[in-house]
Amino acid sequence: MIRNIIIGVLVVGIIGTGYWGYIEHQEKNAILIKAEANYQRAFHELTYNLDLLHDELGATLAMNSRDRLSPSLAEVWRITSEAQNELGQLPLALMPFSKTEEYLFKIGNFSYRNAIRDLDNDPLTDDEYKALEQLYEQAGEIQSEMRRVQSMVLKEQLRWMDVEMALATEVEPMDNAIVNGFHIIDEKVGGFTEVDFGAGSSELSTNGEDIAKNLTGDPINEEEVLNVAQDFLELQSIQDAEVTIAGEGLEYEAYSLTIPDEKHGTNIVMDITKIGGHPVWMLNERDVDKQNISLYEGSENAKEFIERNGFDNMQLVDSRQYDNIGVYNFAGLMDNIRIYSDSIVIEVALDEGDVIGYEAFAYLEHHNDREEFTEELSREEAEEFLNPNLEVMEHHLAIIENQLGEEVLCHEFFGVINNDTYRIFINAEDGKEEQVEKMANPEPVYRD
Repeated sequence: MIRNIIIGVLVVGIIGTGYWGYIEHQEKNAILIKAEANYQRAFHELTYNLDLLHDELGATLAMNSRDRLSPSLAEVWRITSEAQNELGQLPLALMPFSKTEEYLFKIGNFSYRNAIRDLDNDPLTDDEYKALEQLYEQAGEIQSEMRRVQSMVLKEQLRWMDVEMALATEVEPMDNAIVNGFHIIDEKVGGFTEVDFGAGSSELSTNGEDIAKNLTGDPINEEEVLNVAQDFLELQSIQDAEVTIAGEGLEYEAYSLTIPDEKHGTNIVMDITKIGGHPVWMLNERDVDKQNISLYEGSENAKEFIERNGFDNMQLVDSRQYDNIGVYNFAGLMDNIRIYSDSIVIEVALDEGDVIGYEAFAYLEHHNDREEFTEELSREEAEEFLNPNLEVMEHHLAIIENQLGEEVLCHEFFGVINNDTYRIFINAEDGKEEQVEKMANPEPVYRD
């Protein structure tokens, strides 16, 4: 009897110890997963901000009016601050990366000092403009190397936790691909010619509250939202779809749907507003391993999707290819005037030509019946306000939001300075340089 009791106690003890070990293992894995997710987020945001830094520095060089230069320099300072913050979140403390951190600090310091300076009474000197040009070229080199590292991380599914362990244990850390990439970047920055900083050395953001105010139509129930999704995606059946109420924090009520894509073994996820049943976004994260159709053919499929779903008077204004996916930006059209506030983005898989992504936040927020805008300045008169070094290649009339959030009619110019292309918006009423954007260069393809 006593023997059985002892055995029972031992069994309970072993089970308890095993359960405790299992819980400990699960908690440890959860911590590692969270840390890896934080590292990945910081790394990809750093890469994104270095892209923005290069583009914003380029935009300052194309500007012709000083009242636009100060905000652009302030934006450069903001971007460098975010990049420095993201660098601090990566496990690079044990490896030399000081040259890149110092470089970002110098850019931030230079841009901040000149952003707060009165450029009307104290304009940038020739040396300071040369410094901007040098910083732009150097930022382009860093951007290229960071893209190379990012491509390798995504392709090889590299883990930042391996970097941290390699650096902490000093077990041949330079054999780690990520560490190697950052070491190359730091060495490249160290080889930059010292910049002479002189003697003194958007896109529309979406607002959920505005979307809620702008929605039209009657409320729909869960059965009706399934019909909306089926028609929108042109599916024969979605009987296995799951419908839930969209997460907390949204200013507008919406349904979240998860629809099985049995053909590809994935799910289609999307949000549809409760008021009016308007699709907000949709994504099918299936693999697109090869390209069978051109970017142009993909644009025709995107146009057909837009028209079939009742979006009238939309014009394709931009198309880009990322790997084997075409990304197409459509803007509203009113009397042959582009309305960038009313924009929709479509993603098309270039293997089968199907739409795998849709985003209409800006359209739902801004689309309305607008009053007519008056064109006070002709195209020829507006060109007088452009940088004289810009060779104009294309022109449109467009409505954009200015820095005060007001819609303004502009002359939209596409032009070239050296080998870079810019899009510049000149206010059609007073000639103010409302926005300058450096257009992205073709994405490089990294190969082993």
